[in-house]
Amino acid sequence: MNIQDIAYSCGDKKLTGYLADGSRGTKAPGIVLVHQGGGLAEHTKERARMLAELGYVAFALDMYGQVATSREEAMALLGALTQDPPLLRARAKAGLDVLKAQSNTDTSRLAAIGFCFGGWTVLEMARMNEGLGCVVSFHPGLTGLPEKDDRAVTCKVMVCAGDKDPLIPASARERLIALMTAANADWQLLTYGKAGHSFTDKTVDAFGMPGFNYDAETDKRSWAAMRQLFDETFG
Repeated sequence: MNIQDIAYSCGDKKLTGYLADGSRGTKAPGIVLVHQGGGLAEHTKERARMLAELGYVAFALDMYGQVATSREEAMALLGALTQDPPLLRARAKAGLDVLKAQSNTDTSRLAAIGFCFGGWTVLEMARMNEGLGCVVSFHPGLTGLPEKDDRAVTCKVMVCAGDKDPLIPASARERLIALMTAANADWQLLTYGKAGHSFTDKTVDAFGMPGFNYDAETDKRSWAAMRQLFDETFG
């Protein structure tokens, strides 16, 4: 596969994403990945390489222009974007545009996946009408969902959530269902028993945060569900 860092910008913000191209020189579906709250780190880069191994053109975008060195810094970076939805959408579009610009990306077959903060971001991308066929949101924080959202959902949506995730209580799952139903969306909410937040991240247990834990079985099952949705969407 071809792996490289790609520098780009959004407004005056300098960003650096991570490309893993497994297309072998032919046109292939493009997948944009959105990182967790700490920034573009190895967790998301590894997922990009896993997608490249499956033959996709994968681009892990950069929402911050830096990687947080503390939980406090991560929350500040995350909050600055979640409290400024137009800026969040602009950063997401800038990264998606980099993916679309790659010579081997089949721009008629695009998807976005995201983890934690990135999971929230791809749910926003589902309403941006940027040509995505589907989005997959892994363990997103959903406690800030609005009561109502009149924007159309323009692609298929899959959300993978742990039943024990403190950032996805039952009330948030019900709110998500109501929003997706009101939008007449093609949606799936997969809830995994015993799993908490960040169940795809092998390093999360080291932080010792209640309700945050890696779960190998849920990681495997949710990744398989994503692949099934890609097969359905891309053919």
